[in-house]
Amino acid sequence: MLSYEEASDKVIVALDCDRARALELAELLSGRARWVKVGMTLFYAEGPVVVDDLRARGLSVFLDLKIYDIPFQVQGAVRAASLTGADLLSIHGLGASAMIRAARAGAEEAAFERDGARTRLLAISVLTSMGARALAEVGIFDPLPREVSRLAALSHSAGADGLVCSPQEAARMRSLLGPEALIVCPGVRPAGSAFADQRRVATPSQALAAGASQLVVGRPIAGAADPAGAFDAICAELMA
Repeated sequence: MLSYEEASDKVIVALDCDRARALELAELLSGRARWVKVGMTLFYAEGPVVVDDLRARGLSVFLDLKIYDIPFQVQGAVRAASLTGADLLSIHGLGASAMIRAARAGAEEAAFERDGARTRLLAISVLTSMGARALAEVGIFDPLPREVSRLAALSHSAGADGLVCSPQEAARMRSLLGPEALIVCPGVRPAGSAFADQRRVATPSQALAAGASQLVVGRPIAGAADPAGAFDAICAELMA
């Protein structure tokens, strides 16, 4: 059984909003949340300073930029993103092994420059908003589980620390990548919550039982009338 402290460490609150709301949520969740996710919407609007703001409040940051480009550009982008002090950073597994190795090199360069811990890299497999029909539209006709497994194995062997995948793939990814791999699952919805644009979802306790290291929860917390209460309810489910 998890303690409240252990349960809260499993939940990454997605701050898909503007800076003012992100800082408001950080205050509302003070003493509860340990992790937040900064995605493209917030980072592109505010830049690295928003990561500084959140880290100054004692929060660990998952910088979810889904970096994807030629290896030279990715190495530079990951270095720059890692210099913010972000704890986790997402890249696309579709960039193949050369791009992922370049990303790892960029993260290691930044760690040396900062004289600190290396930002850990999470590869994106298949977006949780996508299903078989969406994959077919972009020319991928393998079954979705096989595509996720292929990208996961490739990314991990090339230097990624783990994977972002839906809760429905978590058990398979844990078996494939081993006990030390980071498996971070978005698409987590407490029972009774709307799925919105997510397709491959699970409840927090289901995702954790399947092998997830951490869970990304956005709108069910950030959009709640009482974000602190919503956060506590998810922790209570994980502790049960």
